[in-house]
Amino acid sequence: MTSTSDHRPFETVSEAKAFGGVQGVYSHASAETGTEMTFAVYLPPQAESLAAGETLPVLYYLSGLTCTHANVTEKGEYRAACAEHGIIFVAPDTSPRGEDVPDADGEYDFGLGAGFYVDATQAPYAEHYRMRSYVERELPALIEANFPVDPARQAIMGHSMGGHGALTVGLRNPDRFRSISAFAPIVAPSLVPWGEKALGRYLGEDRQSWREYDAVALIEDGARADCVLVDQGMADHFLVEQLQTHRLAEACKAAGMDAMIRLQEGYDHSYFFISTFMAEHVRWHAERLKA
Repeated sequence: MTSTSDHRPFETVSEAKAFGGVQGVYSHASAETGTEMTFAVYLPPQAESLAAGETLPVLYYLSGLTCTHANVTEKGEYRAACAEHGIIFVAPDTSPRGEDVPDADGEYDFGLGAGFYVDATQAPYAEHYRMRSYVERELPALIEANFPVDPARQAIMGHSMGGHGALTVGLRNPDRFRSISAFAPIVAPSLVPWGEKALGRYLGEDRQSWREYDAVALIEDGARADCVLVDQGMADHFLVEQLQTHRLAEACKAAGMDAMIRLQEGYDHSYFFISTFMAEHVRWHAERLKA
């Protein structure tokens, strides 16, 4: 598949049939990041029989530290559920990549693979690390121009750093996303080592500027979402130091915001955990996207 849009071209990396639909991987030149960006799109079988002008709901998935689009595409086990419910599934990369993109050698939690879905303001990261604008504006515009998605029926989900991204993007755009879900999200990055390191380097020392990238802080500052689902494994070795799910539960309770936050005994931080509950998350989003 090649884009039919002259002003937003993209190239096909691969396409394969799966559960009656098509799993594609594509790349394009991003104006926001100034780099080549790769993203995955699963089109369910319902897309083949759409009449002109008909559309399907879309579910965006944001991945975690060290990941690309490929982790969920290969291990997330979402396609059967998306095929059943007629959901288009979109998975972008986690950061800009390329020879000119600054990285942090030997630091898995910063730089390449760790964009934290922020628009960096500090040198040398500000030029390329614009993942907030990429995820919130550029990629959705490309998807809407070239795939049969309904912009009025969007949802977002993610894992770990991507769970942080899904929560913050969803909370900042409540009129756009009907539902938000997350697996093992970093809920208060301003208060944990992963987040303090990333936000400090990308955004600078002014912690007030970090609050728009912190789900707990956003809720404290008045942001709201109607439909939130979080699953957290109790055997996750990042839970106590980095994830601190209890902070999200406390913030939602204090704000009177309904959220389904489930603690799952025995599950860890891996895709064994994610794949166990992925179909349930897709179904939960489908119910809200089709309401």
